[in-house]
Amino acid sequence: MDPQITKKYNYWQWQTLIILMIGYLLFYFVRKNFSLVMPALESELGLSKVQLGIFLTINGIVYGISRFVNGFVADRFSRKALMAFGLTLSAVVNILIGLSPQLNGALPLLDGEGKATLGFVWFVGGLLIVNGYMQGMGYPPCASLMANWFKPSELATKQSIWNSSHSIGAGLVALLCGFILQRYTYSAWQWCFFVPAILSVFGALLIFFGLADAPESVGLPSPEEMDGKKPVARHEKKSYQKLISRMVFRNPVIWVLAATNFCVYVIRFTILDWGTTFMTQYKGMDIAAASSVVAASELFGGIAGTLVAGWATDKFFKSKAHQVCLICTLGATLSFFLFWKTPEQMNWLSIVFIVLSSFFVYGPQALLGIAASNQATKHAAATANGLLGIFGYVSPLVSALLFGFLADRFGWDAVFAVAIGFGLLGALVIATIWKVPANGYEKAAKLNGEQK
Repeated sequence: MDPQITKKYNYWQWQTLIILMIGYLLFYFVRKNFSLVMPALESELGLSKVQLGIFLTINGIVYGISRFVNGFVADRFSRKALMAFGLTLSAVVNILIGLSPQLNGALPLLDGEGKATLGFVWFVGGLLIVNGYMQGMGYPPCASLMANWFKPSELATKQSIWNSSHSIGAGLVALLCGFILQRYTYSAWQWCFFVPAILSVFGALLIFFGLADAPESVGLPSPEEMDGKKPVARHEKKSYQKLISRMVFRNPVIWVLAATNFCVYVIRFTILDWGTTFMTQYKGMDIAAASSVVAASELFGGIAGTLVAGWATDKFFKSKAHQVCLICTLGATLSFFLFWKTPEQMNWLSIVFIVLSSFFVYGPQALLGIAASNQATKHAAATANGLLGIFGYVSPLVSALLFGFLADRFGWDAVFAVAIGFGLLGALVIATIWKVPANGYEKAAKLNGEQK
């Protein structure tokens, strides 16, 4: 291979990886900021945990549906345009949520005491529906771009590096919101929407002007050709539906990965969405400390867990991501159990266990999508990940709505017990595919041969 082509290819690979990381962490800035502001909304506006749980559930379900729908779109159209458009509109929605108190004169959002009315619930709920859909334009383009720029044998390592953007975004926005709420009190909650929105607009510009949809679009060969192999054959439009059917919807491995994703996301969202709340109310921490612990669990536990899981998958498990998922799911469940049972007077140990839980939970959070990309092949990677997204983001029915109800009625012990049960269920489900191959490219090649 021409050294100049190799140099250009490496440049574009790293540019794609870095911009996708920056872009996706900003998606977290304008989505997970709401979870971090919940204690302030509860205190300042009088919203209940059930109402907050409803907000999270609506957002999560719509997000899951959007990831599924936009999986089809990302496999067929411009990925960078889709991602930039979604991030821009998410920023607009965040600005409108932040402006909601100022809109009280035009809409009946607050009562005479400055507390939220049913009108506020409907207004913010509607904005979260819109935001949930726009957020679903983030992950599918990333999954498709990664599968198009990196060959299957290195995808777990490289996509795990990208996947650390989840933790970086969640951790940085936790620090940002924690600083705003601690420094300027809960009354400054609006700025937890304004600041992330402004940053996200700049991120959208970077995505649109800095990414290329595929190596071929900038005059480079495919990853397979760079590796000295025959490029994966593209399917004609008339055979594309058959490819999607066989490699995604009629592929039992994809359904197992999707079901496991649901269980893993219950634990993940329990920590990410309720972490600041249950650490202040159950463990007795102040808001700054609780926000810092959530940030640490994301920035240290999540990033380290993602990178170690991806590296171990390619290094020791021959790119069989599903096998590492089983180990990590068990580790996350055990760590969360130990966090629950650690006495309040030993909060330093609670912090260790919650960070460990994030360390392990981000293994399958990253690798389940990588496994889906490899099993469905790069031509259907976004669609497969869209299906996983539906299962993952329907999980707020449990982690947000059910857990909000359980916390109000029975306390946090009931929440922790149910979350651990889902973790064990996820481990049992993923164990059923322990022996399947690392990817589905051989199956796709046979399918393509049958159609010719």
